[in-house]
This record gives sequence, C-alpha cells and structure tokens, in this order.
Amino acid sequence: MNVSDLMTKNPVCCSPEMSLCEVARSMMERDCGEIPIVDHGHPVGVITDRDITCRTLGFGKNPLEMKARDIMSAPVLTVPLDAEIGECCRIMAQAQVRRIPVVDSQGRCCGIISAADIARCAPDGDTAQVIRELSQPSGVSSRVEQLLH
Repeated sequence: MNVSDLMTKNPVCCSPEMSLCEVARSMMERDCGEIPIVDHGHPVGVITDRDITCRTLGFGKNPLEMKARDIMSAPVLTVPLDAEIGECCRIMAQAQVRRIPVVDSQGRCCGIISAADIARCAPDGDTAQVIRELSQPSGVSSRVEQLLH
C-alpha cells in the first residue's frame, strides 16, 4: 500500500506571506489541524493549530500581526507520492510528527497524510496499535505493515 492510497488529495495550502488569521481561517474552513506552507507549489514549511497558539501567545506575541513565515516549522519533511506506508510511518516516527505533506515527482505538494489516515485503514482492533506504533521513535514500519495487511 502506498501513501497515494490513503492521503488527503489537494490539501489547502498557504503562502509564507499569508497572515496567521488567513491560515487559521483556512484550517477552520477545511477542518484540518495542519497546513503546508508552499512557495510556487513546493512545501517550505508547515503550520499546525498548536503552532499558532504556542509560538505566538506562548511567547507574548500578537498573532494578528504575524505571517505564516514567522512561525512555520521549516525545513519541512515530505514523502513522495509513491512511498510505501511503512516508509512513511518510519519517517513520521523518527520526526515525531502526526502529519506529513506528500509531494509529486516535481516536488509540488499534492496531498497530506496523517496518522489518522493510516489508522483508518488498519484492521478493526488494530487502530490503537497503529497510533501507538507511530508515536514510538523506532521499529515502527514492520509492525504497521503487519497490521495493514
């Protein structure tokens, strides 16, 4: 099974120059917790809903005066469209992230895959195990592969 089988296709993306208000509004409109920040279609960072709170208010900054570039996580980790789920899980586990942008052969953002996407495809009763495995820093891919087959 490949990333392309499970990912959310054509995710909402924002530019580095967008205001945090616009980024947050996009999250609300699309009911998502992470948005890839792209420059000419190429991911240059990501912002989560938690980033908006912790990297602004947590430091006493005014989010109404900030842009995506001010708080995005960069450089961004990505996975290719044809990556196997096990490899994607290994990358997510090593980086301790729950979501990761997916890029096409030209490096443009074409999707996003989350731990929840992977867990939804696990057999009944194994969903919690998939999430638990993704939360561990190593040894994840073979167990997740077993659960998904």
